[in-house]
Amino acid sequence: MAENRASADGTGYGEGVPCWLDAQLPDVAAGQRFYGELFGWTFHDRPDVHGGSVWAHHKGRPVAALAHKTDGRMPTVWTVYFATPDIEGLADRIWAAGGQVVTAPMPVAELGTSALVTDPEGAVFGLWEPGGHPGFGARHEPGTFAWVELYARDTEAANTFYGGLFHDALFGPEAHPDFGRAPVSDVFPAEMPPHFLVHFGVEDCEAVLGTVGRLGGRVQAPPFETSYGKVAVVTDNQGASFAILERSER
Repeated sequence: MAENRASADGTGYGEGVPCWLDAQLPDVAAGQRFYGELFGWTFHDRPDVHGGSVWAHHKGRPVAALAHKTDGRMPTVWTVYFATPDIEGLADRIWAAGGQVVTAPMPVAELGTSALVTDPEGAVFGLWEPGGHPGFGARHEPGTFAWVELYARDTEAANTFYGGLFHDALFGPEAHPDFGRAPVSDVFPAEMPPHFLVHFGVEDCEAVLGTVGRLGGRVQAPPFETSYGKVAVVTDNQGASFAILERSER
């Protein structure tokens, strides 16, 4: 059974649990300056990763990667990766359920195997089968991954698709999912394509919005209340969208 609470201790994440993030950026150094100041991240080169990337660390623990966008036609975007013990089998199931395989499973040094896929509406997400790298070394803290929301045109169809892939992680008796589904029109213009929006935890949403603006980012959606806390949607200084989440008191 997938256990959504596993993990930042290195024991691994259950299938269907968000386990890693990367950002494809035209200027990685500019990204380091932006996110380093915004979230207190430090950065470490990973020459063992094809194409080169830097890993972001929060208090010494890996939380994300920044990679150079080699093709200007590619979007500047944050991508969430879901854990799986069988990436080939999961890619086949996605295809059979109406999704697409954008990038076939491929090894990433000794770290694991990754793939990029889409759901039937075209929302892009990643798959990660761990080798030496299980995923986040920290999450659910300020400056780390907190939540991911799929903005879909048909949320019932999305629940059916992802529930079929990741039932235990989303709906199982021990599930504590970090993955929600909502209509695109709840936050964005109706013509916006379906997409995943990565949320980073913050202690003070309003204060962080001020820092985003000072660093050259902009606010796409001002703060609004959700069942899981106060959220604002922003872009970084290169146009990659993400959300900040100030958790509700529990």
